[in-house]
Amino acid sequence: MVSVGVSKTGCTELIFVDPGAKINGQYYRDVLLQKKIMPAIRRVSRNMFTQQDSTSAHRARDTIELLRRTTPDFIAPDMWPPNSPDLNPVDYAIWSIMQQRVYQTRVHDIDEL
Repeated sequence: MVSVGVSKTGCTELIFVDPGAKINGQYYRDVLLQKKIMPAIRRVSRNMFTQQDSTSAHRARDTIELLRRTTPDFIAPDMWPPNSPDLNPVDYAIWSIMQQRVYQTRVHDIDEL
């Protein structure tokens, strides 16, 4: 799993899940959101908006409460659109650009990637 923050002021570095990590609500909140994703977004933009999908770690009660407390203009899961290219630029724009760049040369291992 990989995350990236995208805003009109720029984008964050790619944020990868630690190899072998069990992705549950606690790991997502404590490691990915609080230690990696949110600080990376704040380095790029003062205004923070998050777009998540409906995985259980994203919809966990404690995750929702954390985002309500720490994210301006948080949109609750019951208001998330089921699938919107306008609200999820990573899936519909960034990945195609990354794919073009990655496949320009042969990748031999994860370190090279």
